[in-house]
Amino acid sequence: MTVSATRFMYQELAAQLWASTREREPVEPLSARHPELTLADAYEVQRELRAMEVADGAELVGYKIGVTSEVMQKAFAIDHPDFGHLTDRMLLQDGACLDAARFIAPKVEAEIAFRVGEDLRGGSVTAADVLDATIAVHPVLEVLDSRIADWRIKLVDTVADNTSSALVVVGPEVPFGPAGRVDLAAEHLIFQTGERTQTAYGSAVMGHPAESVAFLARILDTFGEGIGAGDLVLAGSWAEAVDLVPGLAVEASFASLGSVSLTVGESAGGRAGEKAAGA
Repeated sequence: MTVSATRFMYQELAAQLWASTREREPVEPLSARHPELTLADAYEVQRELRAMEVADGAELVGYKIGVTSEVMQKAFAIDHPDFGHLTDRMLLQDGACLDAARFIAPKVEAEIAFRVGEDLRGGSVTAADVLDATIAVHPVLEVLDSRIADWRIKLVDTVADNTSSALVVVGPEVPFGPAGRVDLAAEHLIFQTGERTQTAYGSAVMGHPAESVAFLARILDTFGEGIGAGDLVLAGSWAEAVDLVPGLAVEASFASLGSVSLTVGESAGGRAGEKAAGA
């Protein structure tokens, strides 16, 4: 396949995912229709999708990291996380009420996000560098929603689909600095989704959430990119994702970092409660 033909394929697949998001209609797995698709190809599709969003007026505000747990990495037969991007349109305020009708097959995860105050770039960024650069952390709930039918995803499918990320409900900012710095690996989470309760520690994310952010900086370097000052970075889920259904109340409570919550409306109309974070 020629370079131009390959680029056309990336653009065509990205356009399908773009349309799926707006029409709430899933597409068949890219991996089934294009078995030759590589991880590098999938990131190119994601890049085209990102360009479409920016051209439509969205602003890039950071990144998200996925597949940080050993269980998920084994499921995808890899030994490293993947990543996607965040835009301002994806960020919602704590307490948001979501309209179930705006999604295809949503799930929710509990995690934390890092706000960095300086650039993190290069192939040698460490977790210590991440902690030194961090000016704040937030408790967050990430809403996942695969545009791939029935969540029949392989790694290339979720990567092309911006790692299946839909929205992020952002909790209150917790200043983070050398004085009184929270031990994020030892931080305890209670993740309440309706009647179900999960508990976890920050060490569930690659031993320490800052390790996943450092990994992100290093892999972005291979694309000639990096984490920029002011970026928000979701560091990976601490517990199992849970299906989002109408009427569900969700809360993630952290021992030192506070809490963040969302609800899902019983019927169409819940969207009125969806306000952009910082609005």
